[in-house]
Amino acid sequence: MEKLSIIKIGGNIIEDEASLNTFLQLFANLKGHKILVHGGGKRATLIASKLGITSKLIDGRRITDAETLEVITMVYGGLVNKNIVAKLQALQVDAIGLTGADINSIQSVKRPVQKIDYGYVGDVKQIASNSIDKLIQANFTPVFCAITHDKKGQLLNTNADTIASTIAAGMSKHYDTSIYYCFELNGVLQDFNDKDSVIKNINSDTYKELLEKGVISVGMIPKIDNCLNALQNGVKKVYIGNTNMLTKENNNFTTITL
Repeated sequence: MEKLSIIKIGGNIIEDEASLNTFLQLFANLKGHKILVHGGGKRATLIASKLGITSKLIDGRRITDAETLEVITMVYGGLVNKNIVAKLQALQVDAIGLTGADINSIQSVKRPVQKIDYGYVGDVKQIASNSIDKLIQANFTPVFCAITHDKKGQLLNTNADTIASTIAAGMSKHYDTSIYYCFELNGVLQDFNDKDSVIKNINSDTYKELLEKGVISVGMIPKIDNCLNALQNGVKKVYIGNTNMLTKENNNFTTITL
């Protein structure tokens, strides 16, 4: 099978112009088929504030009411996505910007209300892997923002880490698929105050031990859960670290295995 790399970038990279440009050059240099997934929560919060809209977060998760969804659609699907696509075109990458609604690529359901009503937030149910594969085979590089849809006309705000893992799982039917979660740290850290204390390998067993010891923080838990879920659904390899892990020279990052 041909190789396919799914790379997800977070808000800190998107918000810093120099970091974004450095990452996109590394992404452009990656050989083989690739897909980019991005969020944009920090930019959405900033734009919402300028519009007089207060962003509501519970345990780091955004409450997406109708007004917030409008801002997210403008920021994720417009400003951030098209800026990235334009920069990639300048680097000779024939990128195409997408939401999950485009070619029905990512279908979700609105998260049911339990203790908290998250509003217009989507939980991914289906990936149109054949349609996405047609874009890849046509030598396009998909760039997905963190928006999906319910196929009933409703857009939904969706976690970008989850989008990356579910796309990777869906595309594993067609490719030898790997995920790279790029953020500002070197990897999963043994000691958060020591940025060089990277845990180089985590599997299901060591993950449980790290959870019991309280080494892994609340914000990292859903990311690693997504990693393990992807591996259980056909993804070959998952990596967490800064953008330098996309270079052959760097081996200081975290590899997740079953």
